[in-house]
Amino acid sequence: MLLRIVQTAILSFVIAAGISISTVVAEKESIYEILQANGLPLGIFPKGVKEFSVVNGETGRFSVYLNQSCNAKYETELHYDASISGTIGYGQITDLSGISAKELFLWFQVKGIRVDVPSSGLIFFDVGVVRKQYSLSLFETPMDCVAVRGEKKVQPYTLPLYQVDQTLRRNIV
Repeated sequence: MLLRIVQTAILSFVIAAGISISTVVAEKESIYEILQANGLPLGIFPKGVKEFSVVNGETGRFSVYLNQSCNAKYETELHYDASISGTIGYGQITDLSGISAKELFLWFQVKGIRVDVPSSGLIFFDVGVVRKQYSLSLFETPMDCVAVRGEKKVQPYTLPLYQVDQTLRRNIV
């Protein structure tokens, strides 16, 4: 009887230790491993990620921290704030904040990133008013990011919404 209790205690200890070890390994995953596990390219975030944390494992809410704000050149220029957050799911990041994309001379906040079908070779950036598509191959590896000085902060541009005044037939803000 005593032998049975000791065997059960040892088995419980081994199982608990195994769970603890797997939790530690999961916590040590890098943002790049998380991206790859979710069907996203590694180059969505630039080189130099200082810290990564999963705020809520059930919803996929995460935060990424860089040493400083920086810009990276892909087909277009992307600006990364020092702190980036969003919600990751398979093939997409939603509720994104901290990344802006330059289009012509304006910066637009990137609200989401999506890869529909990896074999299509396309990645989509939701910038609010439109979805920009880029070649997935541009984001295969993390890019170098050039530091942005404090006084040259990028201000994302948001297009104003217009309503039509039905009585005057004119646009109003």
